[in-house]
Amino acid sequence: MPLVSLADARNTALTALRAAGVPEAHARLQAEVLLEGELRGTPSHGLLRLPRLARRIANGVIDPAAAGRHAWRGPAFLAVDGERGLGPVVAARALDAAVARARETGVSVAAIANSNHLGMLAWYVERAADAGLAAIALTTSEALVHPWGARTAMIGTNPIAIGVPTAEGAFVMDTATGVVSMGRIHDHAHRGLPLEPGWALDAEGAPTTDAERAKAGAIAPFGGPKGYALGLAVELLVAALTGSALGREVTGTLDDAIACNKGDLFILIDPGAAGQGQALAAYLDAIRRMPPAEGFEAVRVPGDRARATRAARAREGLPVADDVWTELQALAARAAKEETIP
Repeated sequence: MPLVSLADARNTALTALRAAGVPEAHARLQAEVLLEGELRGTPSHGLLRLPRLARRIANGVIDPAAAGRHAWRGPAFLAVDGERGLGPVVAARALDAAVARARETGVSVAAIANSNHLGMLAWYVERAADAGLAAIALTTSEALVHPWGARTAMIGTNPIAIGVPTAEGAFVMDTATGVVSMGRIHDHAHRGLPLEPGWALDAEGAPTTDAERAKAGAIAPFGGPKGYALGLAVELLVAALTGSALGREVTGTLDDAIACNKGDLFILIDPGAAGQGQALAAYLDAIRRMPPAEGFEAVRVPGDRARATRAARAREGLPVADDVWTELQALAARAAKEETIP
């Protein structure tokens, strides 16, 4: 697995995106979100997704120039038609509009349909929290998680992220409602790594630690019936507010040629005078100072490990899977060759 400098990874990603027809500003935003996945130790939402994005653009199911069409349905509810745009481009524009409106009304909602894969939700809620707003982000996916007690997939991994501004920076929680994301299953397959027991079933509904077999099977809900209930609630809430597809009807984040019909939801809240930034920061520090239980090095709060990983990888480089880096280099080299042909 090569260790790639952040600068090289960014340049290669931008070259590949430009070659796919992505406008410069959109390419930079899409690359930033993919690189954040790598920096924070979540390669399932990182560069391995870029070749698929390029193929989806070539197949006409992503419009790289689109940024989404906005319609305010009431003073605080923004309905967004993503126009098949790149997920981060559509979502960032919608988020900025919702943040501005929440400063006026106290709360706002952005409901996005007809867009593409967002990448990691942490990036969006941290952006909102850095702007002084509390944020909740929800999104759906293809049916990849089996209901509690079932043997086949029927619910998305349906991640949820929460960002809260504090005096010491944003608190960020980002988790899928499956034990893992399907992107992580794909990343393990790329790296030839086994899955942890209990993560997934194969296509026949039998438990498996083989990542390749799990790709055709189902992921377990985290926390058993509680994770199942939360994932189902996210699926219903997002569909109710965005008009997105449900269950096995959801398509477009794991294939090359089918339009994406999942939904994305941002809820923004202005804490105003009740923000308690200092109190929140002190509370988190008190948790970190707690004596760790046996077998633990320290007590951490959500986001601590990702921040430490990000700092280290920004200095030392990104451990990108061999086949992913080879494919990205080939895309970039092909683009460079085409630019030199008169």
